[in-house]
Amino acid sequence: MYEVIEMERERTEKKYVWPDLAIMEFLTAVLLTIILLVWALLVNAPLLEIANPGISQNPSRAPWYFVGLQELLVYFDPWMAGVVIPLIIVFCLMIIPYVDNRPEGGGQYTFSLRKFALINFNIGFLMWLVLIFIGYFMRGPNWHFYWPWESWEAEKQIAENLWSPPAWIGLCGLAAYVGLGMGIPLVINREFYRRRGLARYVVVMFSILLMYFVPVKIILRLAFDIRYVLVTPWFNV
Repeated sequence: MYEVIEMERERTEKKYVWPDLAIMEFLTAVLLTIILLVWALLVNAPLLEIANPGISQNPSRAPWYFVGLQELLVYFDPWMAGVVIPLIIVFCLMIIPYVDNRPEGGGQYTFSLRKFALINFNIGFLMWLVLIFIGYFMRGPNWHFYWPWESWEAEKQIAENLWSPPAWIGLCGLAAYVGLGMGIPLVINREFYRRRGLARYVVVMFSILLMYFVPVKIILRLAFDIRYVLVTPWFNV
């Protein structure tokens, strides 16, 4: 009888993200960092030959795990592609435990109870893999786009007539994108908002909209030759 009561108590007992889970994750991250540092000191990295100052690689690629960021440089400002977007990715991954307050499906692999989270996560992960694939296999000399059957021997001469809309049009477009993205889920699925509350809903939807803005920006560049949606003296989007 005592064992049954004890098992039932353990089953219903809650563990809090802070400090229980957060401290365990922090200690795990520290341990993995130490392991990687020791590994890096003991194992020689497979480096290329010594650089020849008379020969410049064309195209010059970053390591494969950074090629996705290098591909984003085609569509965004350097500080946006190299600093802002990576920080947003890290921030969104960090806040997942704090915005997901549903007990259903916790601790088990189930699609039916986590459709929204799993679909959007896999779309974002696939987008990152596609950027890496394009940057590593389909970018040739001068970072021009080459289909797999095209030869890199013949250098492409591409004349791009890029343009940017006036600032007020860009602001209206961004406001419409954010407004519709925030409002449509409220109309379609009110329960989605009710479960999360205002603060969590805004954080989740703003993160989702930022993620989908990357393919939107790429489509605007490829289909309409739009370089930046919004141009300001301080930054460009």
